[in-house]
Amino acid sequence: MFKSHPKGLIPAALSNMGERFGYYIMAAVLSLFLCSKFGLSDEKAALIYSVFLAGIYVLSLVGGIIADRTQNYKGTIMTGIIIMALGYVALAIPITATEGTMTGLLVLTCAALILIAFGNGLFKGNLQAIVGQMYDDMEAEAAKKSPEALAAVQGKRDSGFQIFYVFINIGGLVAPFIAPFLRSWWLGLSGYKYVAELPSLCHQLINGTIPADQMANLEQYAQTAGLQAVTPEACQAYLTVFNQGVHFAFIASVIAMLISLSIFFAKKNLFPTPGKKEAAAAVEISAEEKQTMAKEMKQRLYALFAVLGVVIFFWFSFHQNGVSLSFFARDFVMSEKLPAELWQAVNPFFVIVLTPIVMVIFGSLSKRGKEISTPRKIAYGMFIAGLAYAFLAVYSFSAGYPSGEEFKAMDAVQVAAMKAGPWVMIVTYFLLTVAELFISPLGLSFVSKVAPKSMLGLCQGLWLGTTALGNMLLPIGALMYNKIDLWQCWGVFIVVCLISMGVMLSMVKWLERVTK
Repeated sequence: MFKSHPKGLIPAALSNMGERFGYYIMAAVLSLFLCSKFGLSDEKAALIYSVFLAGIYVLSLVGGIIADRTQNYKGTIMTGIIIMALGYVALAIPITATEGTMTGLLVLTCAALILIAFGNGLFKGNLQAIVGQMYDDMEAEAAKKSPEALAAVQGKRDSGFQIFYVFINIGGLVAPFIAPFLRSWWLGLSGYKYVAELPSLCHQLINGTIPADQMANLEQYAQTAGLQAVTPEACQAYLTVFNQGVHFAFIASVIAMLISLSIFFAKKNLFPTPGKKEAAAAVEISAEEKQTMAKEMKQRLYALFAVLGVVIFFWFSFHQNGVSLSFFARDFVMSEKLPAELWQAVNPFFVIVLTPIVMVIFGSLSKRGKEISTPRKIAYGMFIAGLAYAFLAVYSFSAGYPSGEEFKAMDAVQVAAMKAGPWVMIVTYFLLTVAELFISPLGLSFVSKVAPKSMLGLCQGLWLGTTALGNMLLPIGALMYNKIDLWQCWGVFIVVCLISMGVMLSMVKWLERVTK
């Protein structure tokens, strides 16, 4: 699997895996944590989550510009890791939120998220640019030997980015288990149990906003969780312990950042600096050649922006895993043995398992002269994402699911009887993961192919900036989840994915010409 790839690929992937481990600990619980810690509504928590996620990708554009201008990619990446670690340290402080401290602690939490987003912006796109430069250098060396040698290595880039992507998801597979484990352990020390529905009702009782018809549900959930009484004081005690356990999970994120920094620093001599070689050779290019190159560069940038415009809507659909799909897992799926956060691990599990299979299939097609172009793979990925939401829509319609808000207001016994089995989330994440493998790692590869060599960091930042735009749309999913029947909510994503697929297919031939 690793044969004939650059020596720096695995150290870069391991460094990224450490960072992703820390990130996914936090991302798995963020929207749910904001609800349980501060009593925020799903919509407000989704808004903060989406702005944070968008900030990561917007700031990746800033990080790319900084690295391109300074040509200090490695220093920019290491600075990013340190800044992220500081953000996680702030999140790890287990201060209890009370009526008097609620606003200040929410501001502190948002400030910590800004630090994490900025550090991630310095890190993420620039590491991807370095990986892309490894394959540029490998292809340049092969071209000096012979056309046959060049042909032998040209197909390695897509598989290299798929390998890189697998390591990301190894971190993502383990991370979601950390917070639920620590939270349940900490609750157990105080004689409590985890009940997903309880924090929201506790906040409503404390604030005096709980509807009278929800008191019976609160009493039943409180009894299951081990509360000795159903009073504001007892509810506050439960919330304090509940959230302290999540705070402790962020300490693991700090440790993961330090491991990532250590790996990158130890192996930094294996990493190239994007753009340096091309800048040195520029003085030897004639004016006519420069004009031709400028025209080609424009075409490549047009192709890049065309693909970025389509991929916005994939991220809008895919990153519902942190908002509406997380809320669905919390409210509609049996959670006695599987807390909602653990479903975040299903996606990286499937990435790890399915990536070798996808690589074998694509490799086999390539050997037989039937290689599928990267733009066409992206179009197919949009279709598969649509299938995931089609499955959810059909299931939700057949189960008679109302909106999330209406479902939570129903009697606790009826809610328990209507909850879905774990297999529903497994099927959904299986399909979304297949779609992701057709889009995300290959999108990174596509950007590295079409980007001008002196703008690799910037163009990888543009790819991540596109993800930011998709993430800014995430609150729409949370709003629909709570306001309309679930099958209608999922139906919107079906339409979005199919329209995106159609647009992509209409541009495929042009994109294939540009990227040859």
